[in-house]
Amino acid sequence: MVWERLLRWRNQAGSNSFAITISRCSHVVALALFVFALPQQVRSETFSQFVNGLRAEALALGISARTFDSATKGLTVDPSIDRLTKRQPELVKPIGGYIGRRTSGSMLKTGRGRVKQVRRLLTRIEQRTGVDPYVIAAIWGMETGYGGNIGKSDVFRSLATLAFKRYRDDFFRREFFDALLIFQKEGVARSRMVGSWAGAIGQTQFIPSTFRRYAVDFDGDGKRDLWGSRADALGSAANYLADLGWIKGQPWGRPVRLPNGFPRDAVTLDWADWRSFGVTSANGLAFPRTGSATLFFPAGAEGPAFLITANYDIIREYNSSDSYSLSVALLADRLRGGPAVALNWPTDETLNKAQRMEVQRRLAQKGYEVPNRTGRIIKGVRKAIRDFQASIGVVPDGYPDVELLRQLRV
Repeated sequence: MVWERLLRWRNQAGSNSFAITISRCSHVVALALFVFALPQQVRSETFSQFVNGLRAEALALGISARTFDSATKGLTVDPSIDRLTKRQPELVKPIGGYIGRRTSGSMLKTGRGRVKQVRRLLTRIEQRTGVDPYVIAAIWGMETGYGGNIGKSDVFRSLATLAFKRYRDDFFRREFFDALLIFQKEGVARSRMVGSWAGAIGQTQFIPSTFRRYAVDFDGDGKRDLWGSRADALGSAANYLADLGWIKGQPWGRPVRLPNGFPRDAVTLDWADWRSFGVTSANGLAFPRTGSATLFFPAGAEGPAFLITANYDIIREYNSSDSYSLSVALLADRLRGGPAVALNWPTDETLNKAQRMEVQRRLAQKGYEVPNRTGRIIKGVRKAIRDFQASIGVVPDGYPDVELLRQLRV
């Protein structure tokens, strides 16, 4: 048992024996909002025929013929989609470099200026939702550079192209209809229906279904305007995290320093127990007095260690990439006024997408539950990796590297 190894380590370190209580965080299953390029289904119909074929389904959903025709008039396939699905930085960039560029430099400097501009708004958002306002500001920065780049791609063209190519099966087909409903019900001008190449819209980049469910009219002007209203955009992001279960007053976690020889297991303990084991904050921000956190190694046991709470899992819901989620978390700490922290990220070779997919396939073949087989290393995949690592007697850090792939091939 993990707790037995922790106590054994404590005793070997010459400390007094004591009792600890292992608690279990309530985790939220991460919803991946990224696009994954799946094998394209062979089609006999043209793109125009496909779009025209969506008309009857749209009308059945209450979308008017006028709305459908206005949204799809002259629509052509976007030839850049295939390339863009293969170049997502969260999937191909080493985690250390990705995080470093997004928690310093212009991202941090601009963010501090924006936070000053909207401080009163952020205070109202926190009072109404209980969500950490600096996390909301960090999401704003990560998604659109604090509203400076909301995207120029035609939302209907992007979604129709993704639906036509059957990326993520019927996911984008449904998002296409949701975008039509937003266009019809929100009174948005056709020219404003722009966003990312994957159909995300507004200053906080909501996919259409998320917009329909969680967008709010925070400024009280009668419209849910995520493009032009900072209040609506930031308030909607907070409403989303609050609905997912954000725990008011709890941090996302802390980067930490571990005592020499400390076990590298993904165990969950109360913050008080982590302190009693000699685990300390790496950025000077104190541990909370209440609550619990889980030990996490996003880049393997040789990389930096973090204690993460259930609120980190909520950030993962916004985007299931740990590169993204940790960037949001660490940027939020810096925007709050926290100090910079030097993290020793490994520089070893990382697995490419094909290799990550092989890891998932081989884990499934060995009987482990693998909730995602598209190369995405989400929370459930890390658990499967840890279980396999524990079964062969290596450090169960949940990190997919070249050595793990070699072991799976044996």
